[in-house]
Amino acid sequence: MGRHAGAPKDGSAQDAVRLDARVFGVVQGVGFRYWTMAKAEELGLSGEVTNLDDGSVSVLAEGPEPKVRQLLEWLNSGSTPGRVERVDAATSPAGGHFRGFRAY
Repeated sequence: MGRHAGAPKDGSAQDAVRLDARVFGVVQGVGFRYWTMAKAEELGLSGEVTNLDDGSVSVLAEGPEPKVRQLLEWLNSGSTPGRVERVDAATSPAGGHFRGFRAY
């Protein structure tokens, strides 16, 4: 990492952010993780999506702020598989720990 902290890799944003979201509703067993992974990859984000024991899904995504915002808007849009009842989300500076996007 380096001398040009925050320098864009693709010119789309100056500073990368991290989305830490938890999605509640009917979101397991409906392909939600794989649709979310595909959407994140389409937006050029890195991170992971994971089913949690309580039936919710965790979404961690890093990338340019406008792209991360688009993913959050999609999670709330009603265009996802299943039925999203609520999305709890917070953003923070990206840590740069992810390579690609994975579903667990």
